[in-house]
Amino acid sequence: MERELALEIVRVTEMAALSCARWMGRGRKMEADDAATTAMRRMFDTVNMDGVVVIGEGEMDEAPMLYIGERLGTGSDPKVDVAVDPLEGTNILAKGTWNAMAVVAVAPRGSLLHAPDMYMEKIAVGPRAKGRVHLDATVAENLAAVAEATDKDVSDVVAVILDRPRHAKIIEEVRAAGARIRLISDGDVAAALNTAFDDTGVDILFGIGGAPEGVLAAAALKCLGGDLQGRLCPEDEAQRARCEQMGIRDVSRVLTLDDLVRGDDAIFAATGVTDGELLRGVRQIGKSRARTHSLVMRAKTGTVRFVDAVHDLSRKPLSWPN
Repeated sequence: MERELALEIVRVTEMAALSCARWMGRGRKMEADDAATTAMRRMFDTVNMDGVVVIGEGEMDEAPMLYIGERLGTGSDPKVDVAVDPLEGTNILAKGTWNAMAVVAVAPRGSLLHAPDMYMEKIAVGPRAKGRVHLDATVAENLAAVAEATDKDVSDVVAVILDRPRHAKIIEEVRAAGARIRLISDGDVAAALNTAFDDTGVDILFGIGGAPEGVLAAAALKCLGGDLQGRLCPEDEAQRARCEQMGIRDVSRVLTLDDLVRGDDAIFAATGVTDGELLRGVRQIGKSRARTHSLVMRAKTGTVRFVDAVHDLSRKPLSWPN
């Protein structure tokens, strides 16, 4: 992949963020998701690449989506896999809370796991704890490993966990080990990403979330030198059959970072829609300008860029809610 593709991809996430940001707090997540998806698709049409969506958005909650198998880009080289979440955190945006983002990952064709839209058990850490945790280890063992890797007491380790009834046992075990917890309502891509940045105050991600989001997070952590493991959690025979159709025969196997994102190259981009620990949300500047804050990274070079951009909205094909 050419390095110029990274900046083209961040233009895609910027447009998606700008298009859905005005739905913030309006309680209409489907309309916001549709705005982000439409803008993302339109911008992809201008990018010089031959992309195929291997992870689309929205099947689980019947949202508008860029569908699996959809072709994106102008059709010219490079040939790439594309994983998208035009609005990661639809509920977050509907309520106006933290860490809604527009997210894209691309990698050379055949690199990204074709993860079915089901649940995945995950554990994620930043670079200092890479290789030190395992999905089959106990919660206490993983917390102790992170504490040692980060030169902290276990009592100073912060675990981020989706606030769901299914995580009651994990939460109990984290508390029993003496570590701290940050419960989040949604947005585990942002949570996994935050483990790789010291100033976010997050050390480890535990729990079960969406499998597509797991691959997106894996692409980000591959760029950052972090680590993520996952295990698919099919809920019925239909989901098991779907795994087999997508080439995943042993659903009980722990998927490593290299299973989720094969090879040494991937590009990840995210633009904040609402404020978060890492990215600021879209800021409206008068009627015709807005400011975005984005992150774009490439695994092959290890380059991490934060992009602060001001946009002239009168020159962009955006539509606003009534």
